[in-house]
Amino acid sequence: MPVGPVSAGPPPAGPVPAGPVLDPAPAGPVEDTAEATAADSEDTLDLRLPEDFVAAFAQPPGTDASRADDLLDGIGDWGPTVTPVGAFRLLPVRIERDLPVVSRWMNDPAVAEFWQLAGPQSVTETHLRAQLDGDGRSVPCIGLLDGTPMSYWEIYRADLDPLARRYPARPHDTGVHLLIGSVADRGRGLGSTLLRAVADLVLDRRPACARVVAEPDLRNAPSVAAFLTAGFRFSAEIELPGKRAALMIRDRSLRHLL
Repeated sequence: MPVGPVSAGPPPAGPVPAGPVLDPAPAGPVEDTAEATAADSEDTLDLRLPEDFVAAFAQPPGTDASRADDLLDGIGDWGPTVTPVGAFRLLPVRIERDLPVVSRWMNDPAVAEFWQLAGPQSVTETHLRAQLDGDGRSVPCIGLLDGTPMSYWEIYRADLDPLARRYPARPHDTGVHLLIGSVADRGRGLGSTLLRAVADLVLDRRPACARVVAEPDLRNAPSVAAFLTAGFRFSAEIELPGKRAALMIRDRSLRHLL
């Protein structure tokens, strides 16, 4: 708290999976102590911020009050976007519909190495419900390409995430995590194409957001390359629990130049 599979917590050192790997936000402690666990295991899913703090960042003046309690401006209503590889849409996860396919993807060894959510469906369900039952700062989504589920995404408020402690966050910075589900869809440029499309969707549908951010593991050169191809720029190296990450940023002001 991740074209190819996305990674989650601190992966062990080892070979980079085929296709770029886009890492989700840090999960899990850096050190094997109770103190380190308490300090470092916070992630997008379990951090609870004061309500007045969340409200201060939630909506700019003059924004439609009907979305005042929606921290991500109605992802389910964003609709499809046309890409060079077909019509793409983000659909917020529904447990009863999407759990089997997301759990199957999480049990792919290349995905499991980074997301660390392999196991029975209950493992993935816990991960999904933590977001669905939370305050709305992270929304898990299925990515549909020409109507076919083929990727899993998490769109989250980076400025309300522990990640904001590690870089100069701005109000409404929006983060993305991604995994491509099918092995057949990996390693052929789909990830960078869809990353660009989703970043543009965020900037189009969230007028208060000036930047889309991500934090792939520096060891995953294909992942960093995918973000660069998608119009993100490398901003900094940052230390996160379990990994040293490349802070990648797609700026609204540069979106037509990169």
